[in-house]
Amino acid sequence: MIATIGLFVLGLVLICLGGDRLVDAAVAIARRLKIPEIVVGATIVSLGTTLPEILVSTTAAFQGSASISVGNALGSIICNTALIAGMTQLISPAKKVARSSILWRVLLFFGVIVVMLVTGRLTGQFQRPLGVALLLCFVFYAFMNIKSPGDEEEEQEEEKKEGSLVKELLTLAVCAALLYVGSKLLVDNGIALAEMLGVPERVIAVTFIALGTSLPELVTSLTSIIKGYGNVGLGNIVGANILNILLVIGIPATITGMPVSESALRMDAPLCILVMAVLTIPLIIRQKSSRLQGGALLAIYACYVVSQFTMV
Repeated sequence: MIATIGLFVLGLVLICLGGDRLVDAAVAIARRLKIPEIVVGATIVSLGTTLPEILVSTTAAFQGSASISVGNALGSIICNTALIAGMTQLISPAKKVARSSILWRVLLFFGVIVVMLVTGRLTGQFQRPLGVALLLCFVFYAFMNIKSPGDEEEEQEEEKKEGSLVKELLTLAVCAALLYVGSKLLVDNGIALAEMLGVPERVIAVTFIALGTSLPELVTSLTSIIKGYGNVGLGNIVGANILNILLVIGIPATITGMPVSESALRMDAPLCILVMAVLTIPLIIRQKSSRLQGGALLAIYACYVVSQFTMV
């Protein structure tokens, strides 16, 4: 019991340390390369914070359990958008978000998830051709981010260029590793503690497991707000959601193909579309968000959690 508590606390410490320094390194890179904070959040930071989901889904595919990847990816998107983005936008709404920074990313997300939803409805599974298509979309996504990050205008502050780009990139990699190790320690030992205390299995599923792989996004987003770099956290959420469908589903679908549950098609995927629409459409139209959006997203997440408890 004492060892479990100790490892749980250690995981929390590693997540806090990793998230804190990761945000600083990401902002330093953005300013050094003169690219908007939301872009570096949607690319480098989101790749680092999505590593837990990618590793879990890839491992599951090689172990013959690829089907859990769909739930892992869609559940993370719902948690990232409704809970984490809802919380951060309620605390500190995004301001001065360039439409060009977010429009094509949002269109890519909606286009891909609609195709996945239709494919799942028609075939009942995500087969290898869809997996290959998703990975090709990731290549396109990476190319677009590399090709024209500097074309997207967003207000930035000047900062002295201390240290080197290589050092900041190395810091990002180390912090991403700390986030992964910390979240694994926190989740594994949190589940063990819950079981020791007699918490029901279903409660554990919709709390520790659902939140587990989203902890890096949560810590990064909250740290971004505290440090005054809210757009990094927002970009992280949008980018992480895109990577969840392109890689977390794309990799196992390419390796083995996988069945899709009726609940994922009937509830989870449409809910992903809903919460992303609530978060991003006002951003595209008004180029800023509001606390009303944050409150609406949190209300949707609360209803989702309650539905998990009441489902038969």
